[in-house]
Amino acid sequence: MESHIYHALGLHMHQPPGNIELLLRTNEWEARQILLCYERPLRYAREYEDVARLHLGFSGTLLEQLCSTDMGDRLSALIGADLEGVMREYPGAKGIEFLGMGYYHPLFPLIPREDWKPQIERWKQQAESLGLHAPGFWPPEMGFCMEMIPVLKDTGFEYVVVDGVHVKPRREGMRREDIIYKPHIAEYDSAEIVVIPRDRDMSNAQESGLDPGWFKHEVMHKTERCRGNCLLTTWSDGENGGWFRQMHEPSGFWGHFFAPYMEEVRRGDCPIIPIKISEFIEENPPSTYVDVQTGAWNVATTSGYDFSQWEGTEKQRAGIEELWATSREYHELGRRIPEVEEHILRAETSCNLFWGDAWVHRIYEDTRAAKELMRALKSSLKK
Repeated sequence: MESHIYHALGLHMHQPPGNIELLLRTNEWEARQILLCYERPLRYAREYEDVARLHLGFSGTLLEQLCSTDMGDRLSALIGADLEGVMREYPGAKGIEFLGMGYYHPLFPLIPREDWKPQIERWKQQAESLGLHAPGFWPPEMGFCMEMIPVLKDTGFEYVVVDGVHVKPRREGMRREDIIYKPHIAEYDSAEIVVIPRDRDMSNAQESGLDPGWFKHEVMHKTERCRGNCLLTTWSDGENGGWFRQMHEPSGFWGHFFAPYMEEVRRGDCPIIPIKISEFIEENPPSTYVDVQTGAWNVATTSGYDFSQWEGTEKQRAGIEELWATSREYHELGRRIPEVEEHILRAETSCNLFWGDAWVHRIYEDTRAAKELMRALKSSLKK
């Protein structure tokens, strides 16, 4: 039976709470660059509807900002397109598969487990209100640990994308190509989920700039020893860096790489076939079991083998301890209080930790508000 090389292309989209409004006040040009990154995927998916297959993940806080009625007209005027209409039309895009995540983009292994499900369920509620269905899960910062599997299954996800460098086969003798370019099964506490390994090197190229010809030859070389149908998975941020924010579209990701790539596929000149992950899994159900070591993706100068980008300084670690202590106090109340929960979940935004010590103070702003609400509640109960 003839085997094929398939490609699952993914883009991750996120802005921390209030960031778009902040940019509108302080740097309108950058706001325009970023907002266009949310309009282009739909436009290009439509233009190449017959061949294009894309995966998109929008954080809940980004969806909230893009769908804000208070800013809708201004955002649309800034990019010359109806942004609210774009978001409404995304669910009907034939070639796009959406992935879920935590609402406030938390780095899951660094936050309390009690908050994992609320983060995910809040995201699902926001996404479903827009008609977005997500069969797969994209862990923010690709921060993953095996303990997440039962929660992901319980909240309805069929697969999870992880950085391929963390995938470890349970049986010996597997080629690297058959680890990175195949879906697998991971199991924890009797729950199983399909694991999709991301090719780190090709994803780095996707984020920084690549040529369709180089891409084709590199993929052919990297997968030549892969047995059976192969799935190359590339994933990167979709709105960071000049490559994606390029205002001259022929010089950026969509014009220089994506459109020529799709033209080759359309002509039948490309040996790589774009596909949705859910479709590949259905046609090529996995049978090999793997473990995924705890880690994240590579960012800045860090490897992602640990979480030093987010917990490498004393202030970052103190902020994380503050998160855990406030969350523990909340869950000890034994009741759900939406106003308190919102502050705790927002404090867990990974951006509060990503920028070294610069944004750690935002954690304390939300935990302080959560504590004040809990103190008021406890006081009222004593009366």
